[in-house]
Amino acid sequence: MITVGIIGYGYWGPNIVRNFSKLPGVKVGAICDFNPIAIEYAQKEYPHLPIVSDYNEIVSSKEIDVVAIITPVSTHYELAKKALQNGKHVFVEKPMAPTSDQVEKLIEIAEKKKLLIMVDHTFLFTSAVRKIKDLIDEDVLGNLYYFDSTRVNLGPFRHDTNVIWDLASHDLSIMDYVIKEKPIAITASGRSLFGNGLEDVGYMTVYFSNNMIAHFNVNWLSPIKVRTTLVGGERKMLVWNDLDTDEKLKIHDKHLIFENREGIDNLLSSYRSGDMWVPKLEQCEALRIETEYLIDCITTGKTPVNDGCSALRVIKILEASNESLRNKGQMVLL
Repeated sequence: MITVGIIGYGYWGPNIVRNFSKLPGVKVGAICDFNPIAIEYAQKEYPHLPIVSDYNEIVSSKEIDVVAIITPVSTHYELAKKALQNGKHVFVEKPMAPTSDQVEKLIEIAEKKKLLIMVDHTFLFTSAVRKIKDLIDEDVLGNLYYFDSTRVNLGPFRHDTNVIWDLASHDLSIMDYVIKEKPIAITASGRSLFGNGLEDVGYMTVYFSNNMIAHFNVNWLSPIKVRTTLVGGERKMLVWNDLDTDEKLKIHDKHLIFENREGIDNLLSSYRSGDMWVPKLEQCEALRIETEYLIDCITTGKTPVNDGCSALRVIKILEASNESLRNKGQMVLL
């Protein structure tokens, strides 16, 4: 039996507790939150569980095997470090820590103590993202030209991180998972519209050595919620609309055909427009698959795809975005 302790019972915490509670061979040992309202909610939902306000009761408990950290990003490093130092595996909400230096230290501690550390990049476990990865790995799309993502909505506003760190971190983790090539440079622009120094609207462009380009549009001030990703290849193109319940993923048999005709200097192009097809996707909760995967990695010793190293690659891009923002969109090499 693997026992999990959860620190944080705010917006995402109840989902974490619910999923771990349903896994065979797993039990939730305790829930921690310092907010009296959150504690009251947890006590009503799980009257049989210990509900504590001091996280030390979880990270130092001899009964706890895994610590799940679902708290503001500014607290992630200290909580994860204490959990690892006390011999606990760690599951931490994204982003793993505020700086790449801190992520590297957490990876070092985990490796030294032979413990698992996993970042909660839930989208990697959706059937749509897994299908996108399969299509790219199987070369269905051909050489990739672009990865374009829009993730906008009205709030919720964060007080310890900007919109790029909050929203684009999802799409960066997806890009890192499905695309083998690694980025070489980024540019970022954005605006803090309420004078708190944290950008509410942001745009980021990521460059690759193979001439591919990626673009991210994130926004806390949109009147509508949009979750759309386009991936264009030399043979086919796909559209992923995460808000579409019936046809989340569409594959378009469309591409450009280029020709160089002898004696003509200009590059000639024509268009192929074939069928559109919608692959069948499994209907399952991504977080349930992710929590099952965490337990499987602990019991088998497998290295998770969303381990500390994957978190580090995402954090380094996010840090570069901050540098570019400070320098009015200047390109930053990775």
